[in-house]
Amino acid sequence: MNYRRLGMWGLQLSEIGLGSWLTLNDGDQEHADALHRTAYDQGINFFDTANVYGQGRTEPQVGQALRQFQRDTIVLATKVYFPVYADWPFPGANDRGLSRKHVFEQCHASLRRLGVDYIDLYQCHRFDENTPVIETCRAMNDLIEQGKVLYWGVSEWSADQISDAVAVCEEHGWHPPVSNQPLYNMLERHWEQDVFPVCQRLGLGIVNFSPLAEGLLTSKYLEGMPSGSRASDPAMGQFIKPRMTDENLNLVQKLNEVAAGLGAPLSNLALAWCLRRRELTSSIIGASRPEQIIENARACDLNLDENVQEHINAILGG
Repeated sequence: MNYRRLGMWGLQLSEIGLGSWLTLNDGDQEHADALHRTAYDQGINFFDTANVYGQGRTEPQVGQALRQFQRDTIVLATKVYFPVYADWPFPGANDRGLSRKHVFEQCHASLRRLGVDYIDLYQCHRFDENTPVIETCRAMNDLIEQGKVLYWGVSEWSADQISDAVAVCEEHGWHPPVSNQPLYNMLERHWEQDVFPVCQRLGLGIVNFSPLAEGLLTSKYLEGMPSGSRASDPAMGQFIKPRMTDENLNLVQKLNEVAAGLGAPLSNLALAWCLRRRELTSSIIGASRPEQIIENARACDLNLDENVQEHINAILGG
């Protein structure tokens, strides 16, 4: 496993991180323990979750699974923004967003669910149009000053939103955001033009999620939809099904041929392609089986030379 600095900051993350979106909410702690043990044994030190995953059920599983490791050897990230219990009959008016109230309350709730004293990286899961960015920046700075959070970051924020937050923090002498977590993969590259350059200029590290496009950037969907796959599940498949277009499947077929020519699985090609960008710190994978983690971790050893990258660009259209 290789490690990279989180942007201009001193924190080192494994090039492959393990996330828990859609993969840990069934209460099977033994399964969660096995996944995290496999990841740790592969050299993965970056573990990403969110308060909203599993409506609050995932953080306790992740926290319990990580207690088998020495705390200073892992980087634990979670998020705040969405209402955790959206199906409550009377949801609170403040149970969402990035107001000082919601950020503070959910930080303490995440600390309890995870069973830790501090969060390494606390991320704003989305941008909140209803809360002044100065309020969110101050709340995050206070959490850091209190020792409950070490670093804070954002997810899916635009270039202007990131720039505004950094400017506010610089003006007031507050701890600025250190990372951005966008959805980024071979099929979804819309952040490259504006957000990536801003992150690089301002020193934010990029930790992308869905590098395998929810499993589409593997070969398992080329022969149809396997039973038991994420796409075959009505709830879990809601994000991948819109991506399963004829155009995307045709691209996946061509990319699979490139991977075969390199003697590697398509998943490794997709991850190595993300990691070709030096401003990207870590790609967050999801896994339902330990062997998937072992396979994905090998992507760090796959070097894409200039000819291969040009071939991929020709397939993807630039």
